[in-house]
Amino acid sequence: MATGNVERQAARVFRELERCGLLLETDPKLPSLVALVAGGPVRGSWWGHPLGHTIFATGEALFAHPDVLLAKLVSGRATWIHRRLWPALYAVARSRQPWQTEGLSEEARALLASVDRVGQAHATGDIARELETRLLARGEQEHTASGRHAKVLESWDRWAAGVRPALPVIPAQAGRMELEGALSVLNERHGGRGRLPWERPARRGAAAG
Repeated sequence: MATGNVERQAARVFRELERCGLLLETDPKLPSLVALVAGGPVRGSWWGHPLGHTIFATGEALFAHPDVLLAKLVSGRATWIHRRLWPALYAVARSRQPWQTEGLSEEARALLASVDRVGQAHATGDIARELETRLLARGEQEHTASGRHAKVLESWDRWAAGVRPALPVIPAQAGRMELEGALSVLNERHGGRGRLPWERPARRGAAAG
């Protein structure tokens, strides 16, 4: 796998992210990193694709970009978010609205309290996913001393404290509208069904009129 090819792919993917604001890691219709590198949507796991290693390396390069953030935002899946949408995301994530907290398991509540108190905590499985998909914390993989990967959940306030220049403070409602607008454009252009955490999935069989 040529380093130059990965750099070119990462630059191309970043330009698309810069244009769209949001980019899925993989999706059958919406723009995604996997589809951009592979030349089209990939069914099932992209690890088995002939360009799987290039896709992975491109994702690693994109993750290291200072204007890129990865979070479980669209349809509960990994979503790349351009810096211009960070204020909107931060405003929504820290708002602690009912859609974030209602029905949260006791285990997840305890983990959230730890993240709030310390700023970060290690977690895996469904409990970590509960917090990530409700935007109650952001998850990131870290390499342990044993060489294994571990999920670290970080509070949004801790993350924002490290962002330079500092993020402007905007109302949560304004943030929701900005994110909804960005995703709506993608759904309309590509025939997608992506939704944000506070949006309920469309009822099957519902029709206009």
